[in-house]
Amino acid sequence: MSYGFMPGMQSVTFVPDQLVAGNLKIVTQPVTIGASQTLIRGAVLGKVTATDEYILSVATATDGSETPCAILIDNVTTAAGATAPGDAYVMGEFNTNYMTYDASWTVATLTEALRPFGIYLKTSVSGAPPTS
Repeated sequence: MSYGFMPGMQSVTFVPDQLVAGNLKIVTQPVTIGASQTLIRGAVLGKVTATDEYILSVATATDGSETPCAILIDNVTTAAGATAPGDAYVMGEFNTNYMTYDASWTVATLTEALRPFGIYLKTSVSGAPPTS
């Protein structure tokens, strides 16, 4: 049996994005993403108390989402008035260089706010995203 040249075959190399930053067991959970959101992998989420929907956590919010409690696994976009299913990390170690969060947060305040949920943040110099 020969495994030589095979037209139409492609090879893809997996390159991890380094969002996950440690050996702590990762726990995920399905979540409902709130309406009018465009969120990318690594977004810090808070849960709106009245609807149980997850949106980008803003420290100055007053709807429950001011408490960050999850990190988005994959990009999600929702339309106005529509929610979408998503998945979130609810436990693990994560690289802050690959996270997205509202300007009302700092790495220091997020580190303290997420710790009670079993989410630990690291700022990895070796894992800094490329600058070009």
